[in-house]
Amino acid sequence: MYPLHLTVNGTAYDVEVDERRTLLDLVRETLDLRGPKKGCDHGQCGACTMIVNGRRINSCLSLALTHDGDEVTTVEGLSDGEDLHPLQQAFIEQDAFQCGFCTSGQLCSASALIEEIRKGLPSAVTGEGPVELSREEIRERMSGNLCRCGAYNNIVEAITSVAGEGR
Repeated sequence: MYPLHLTVNGTAYDVEVDERRTLLDLVRETLDLRGPKKGCDHGQCGACTMIVNGRRINSCLSLALTHDGDEVTTVEGLSDGEDLHPLQQAFIEQDAFQCGFCTSGQLCSASALIEEIRKGLPSAVTGEGPVELSREEIRERMSGNLCRCGAYNNIVEAITSVAGEGR
């Protein structure tokens, strides 16, 4: 067991961690935050997506010990108490989830995506010049998050409504 200090959703934690434990397992089993899901456990579905130091990651592939001192945000940390994050509200309004299993990963990924676009960070489909919000850009950036229910069009609409309004 090794000591680990990290901040999750604004709360500092000091825990003892086995060197083989993933960030996903630490957050779900030790910190009892059940938002991030273990979908494939191979980094292919995105259900475990968290935001670490402003970047989205597949937490099922990331060893917890590599995050000493890091700032982690899960879906629980997106809202402000009882007030939903604008993306959470947009997902409801746009019917952007069906079963809800992938929703936490979709929301974290979408939140990071909006920040990437605001910072002008390019993706594989970004052309010359400034990064612009487009459905193609959103689809590319969300391609690591699978939805077995097929709510992709509604997810894109929800992200567009939030990013387009600057919420």
